[in-house]
Amino acid sequence: MLLEEIMNRDVATLFPTQTLKEAAATLRDKKIRHIAVINEAREVIGVITDRDIKQATPSTLLESNDYSVLDTPVEKIMTSNPITGHPLDFVEETATIFYDNRIGCLPIVSQGKLVGMITESDMLYKFIELTGVTQPGSQIEIRVPNKAGVLFEVSKVFYEHNINVLSVLVYPDKKDELFKILVIRVKTINPLKLVSALEKEGFHVIWPSQPKM
Repeated sequence: MLLEEIMNRDVATLFPTQTLKEAAATLRDKKIRHIAVINEAREVIGVITDRDIKQATPSTLLESNDYSVLDTPVEKIMTSNPITGHPLDFVEETATIFYDNRIGCLPIVSQGKLVGMITESDMLYKFIELTGVTQPGSQIEIRVPNKAGVLFEVSKVFYEHNINVLSVLVYPDKKDELFKILVIRVKTINPLKLVSALEKEGFHVIWPSQPKM
């Protein structure tokens, strides 16, 4: 999946000379947490967040009424030259950029100009969608040998029972590198007949576990 499929194209922007007061109003009115700072050529030169503004402004608990700091240009506190992405970057690879750099947003740039924005919330929701959990169904976890063709063998059982697969995740078995765990989301509320069929074919179903006779 590419970033252009999930990025927000209606991006809030400010120029570097606009004030913290304007930035705070934009965040409040648009109910967002990140704003891209651009120049006249729509090139991204910074990012300013709600956290930046909170750190720069006086606490409401203080007695001072001096809020002149709100007239400060955003360029004084913004994160300059932020990491950017491209619309054709893969979502999965971009997720590692968020994690490795502990960032909350990623401006998306094409031909040097801002064209979109991705936030950590966007990324998280997309991965939730990819698990299939937003659709009604059931989850089955199967421990399988780490070898080619296993997924095909498992899929045959689903096909024979006319069960539609919503998503498949594969991760290593932490206890034994010779095995992997398949997490399969299927479009059925009661998967017990399917579990029985998988076990009959010799697969080790971890979840849901059935009572032993």
